Amino acid sequence: MQGGTATDDAGDDDKLAPGTIMALVAMGLGVFVIANDFTALNVALPAIEGDFDVDVGSVQWVINAYALVFGMAIVSGGRIADMFGRRRVFFVGSILFAVFSAIGAAAPDLGVLIAARVGMGIGGALMWPAILGMTFAALPESKAGLAGGLILGVAGVGNAIGPLIGGALTEALSWRWIFILNVPIAAFAMFVTWRKVHQEQDLSNERIDYAGMAAISAALVLLLVALDQAVDWGWTDARVLAMLAVSLVLMVSFAFIERRAGERALIPPDVIANRRFRAACLTVLTLSAVFFSAVLYVPQFFEKILDYTTVEAGLGMLPMLAAFAITSFIAGPLYNRLGMRIVVGAGTALIAVGSVLLAILIGPDAGFADVAVGLLALGIGCGLFYPSVTTAAVTALDVARSSLAGGIVYMFQIAGGAVGLGVSTAIFTSSSEDKLGDLVSSETGLTLTGHEQAVLHGSLAGTDAAAKALAELPARAAGEIQTLVSDSFALGVQTTFRVIAVVAVAGFLVAVLDLARTPDPESARG
Repeated sequence: MQGGTATDDAGDDDKLAPGTIMALVAMGLGVFVIANDFTALNVALPAIEGDFDVDVGSVQWVINAYALVFGMAIVSGGRIADMFGRRRVFFVGSILFAVFSAIGAAAPDLGVLIAARVGMGIGGALMWPAILGMTFAALPESKAGLAGGLILGVAGVGNAIGPLIGGALTEALSWRWIFILNVPIAAFAMFVTWRKVHQEQDLSNERIDYAGMAAISAALVLLLVALDQAVDWGWTDARVLAMLAVSLVLMVSFAFIERRAGERALIPPDVIANRRFRAACLTVLTLSAVFFSAVLYVPQFFEKILDYTTVEAGLGMLPMLAAFAITSFIAGPLYNRLGMRIVVGAGTALIAVGSVLLAILIGPDAGFADVAVGLLALGIGCGLFYPSVTTAAVTALDVARSSLAGGIVYMFQIAGGAVGLGVSTAIFTSSSEDKLGDLVSSETGLTLTGHEQAVLHGSLAGTDAAAKALAELPARAAGEIQTLVSDSFALGVQTTFRVIAVVAVAGFLVAVLDLARTPDPESARG
């Protein structure tokens, strides 16, 4: 295999050798821990809030840090894997992932935990493209489709059962065990890879676009910090406006840097010029904001409104995440049989329908059945959409760009999710606090001081200070206030999903009005 990573006992084209199967198992485990860590902590956020006595806006960076760093570094990770060898880079990434997982497990405060998640994001960004390259190289050309199916299918399973694993570990042991679990899995994957996968001989001398990587990473970090802090500082605060302005300048600078870098650019000009690829990335960017926001806020709705345990909240997400995982495995055959337009169109339509249903049905009086319908539609839609849009994007470019294309698409997926989380958190916090103030005023007739409002807002996040203040009230008054807090939380989630539904419909329109009208891959590549 030229430029690839061969296994130690290659079989014929019709039957996979035992060594190849073991290598694929190792690759699957690597993908699993990366994907699992995107969703496993969502149901554990209330426990982390309680342990460190922080609000939901702060603890959200446990999710954002991992997603943002992973999304911004994955393309560079692919370049590094080409330069130094996929097997070697996989080892480096796995070691980083395991070491920072151990640090996260022992984190004494939120700052250390977020720093550990940054390190895990770097490790994962090295692992993922290396895994992608090794998986394709381990299989004969006639089975290349199996490689893509394995990566996306296992990633779907990891995302699907992440909340269940996270909920079970948090309730039975501690949220820290979510991090501990990564260490032996990463170690086993490294051991099998060391035994069954050979290091490549032909390494690339291609240089990394450090300037482009730094510009886009800094731009997105500033954007997310601005979105997060705008809730506390206000949207007209000079610091928020300054961060937004600098972020915009960096994004414009990134475009100029990429143009000057030419073929060495983080995203080369011929990739950007491809209409189908651009449309696919824009659709992924938009709809990933929807998926990640749903994975964050629905479990919290289950826990804080329906009084679910963390395990029950994880189980409650199964209609969406199991449907996502199962549908991902059949999306490839459907794509081959029906074509991109039908499968991507159906997937994006279901994502929009599911989001609209959640926006309508979620509220103070909603039960599980109300939420499950929207979750199921969202899950099936995502399962059809992600594998199909990835295939459409990769096949839109020359074969020599396939690995790069896959990395860029995933970068847009994670970046879209991170931006979506920042925006949805800002919307939820602002909306729920406003609704809580309105309800307290209308239901009790009380006029609260600034300090009392701050304590009351803390009750939305479940801080210790808010719990202590409520405990000092008479039982009847505390019960009334807690009911108003719950109603405000539910209404805040409802408002958030109304915005998410608009974004989902916009993603559907991009898919059917732009992506679906692009030339077929054969003509685009010919």
